Amino acid sequence: MLVPVNGKEAVFGLQQVSYRYLNRLTALEALSLDLEEGGLYAVIGANGSGKSTLLQLLAGLIHPSAGQVCFLGKEISESTLADPPFLRRFRGAVGYLFQHPEVQLFCPTVLDEMLFGPLQLGLGAVEAGRRTQEVMDLLGLAPLAQRPSYMLSGGEKKKAALGAILTMNPEVLLLDEPTNGLDPRTQFALTELVTRLHRAGKTVVLSTHDLQLVGRLQPQVVVLSEDHRLAHLGPAAAILADTDLLARVNLIHRPA
Repeated sequence: MLVPVNGKEAVFGLQQVSYRYLNRLTALEALSLDLEEGGLYAVIGANGSGKSTLLQLLAGLIHPSAGQVCFLGKEISESTLADPPFLRRFRGAVGYLFQHPEVQLFCPTVLDEMLFGPLQLGLGAVEAGRRTQEVMDLLGLAPLAQRPSYMLSGGEKKKAALGAILTMNPEVLLLDEPTNGLDPRTQFALTELVTRLHRAGKTVVLSTHDLQLVGRLQPQVVVLSEDHRLAHLGPAAAILADTDLLARVNLIHRPA
């Protein structure tokens, strides 16, 4: 069932979701949350609070130990992802950027990485090539087209991985620590790109512990506590002004 959020339908809905690694190490506990279509969200929390786990659940890479995660009202589970129409709809709609981009770079060259997704979605060579050229121009990747991923810098790998997602034109972008390890110039460029993608109508959910990035993007903020629960959900300005909350979830330190 779709849950209205501020008059819009929920692209993701989580109901009492818990996740335990090896069935004993808690990563998330009893998390209920609706994320609206076209929204911009930042998931923040201390290291180990469950940020990456939450994004992996949304991406259907892992499944809850308890509770339910839904995409446009339909549960994301092993059985629904085994259904070809739903799998095609979901994988075409949701793009996931890993925190460590080398995990998702496997083609011989950057150009091949860009082309892989559109071709797998069944696009013709001409349309796939057009999309690839647009994305490479957007991200400044054209000079790297024939370079293998092992010859890229950390920032170039992250841009190549993001480009491989954007050529599939997903409706939803899940970005795990997208600015982690980037130099200041590349961080700024990526922030500008996220803003443009959101303004173009994409739903963007990113995880970060960078409060300055949250301040620049001004998203809705999902705050996770160190006991892996939802501590708060609200606009960036209010969250960043709440130093008691930030101290309680160990994102800032206040001397006693």
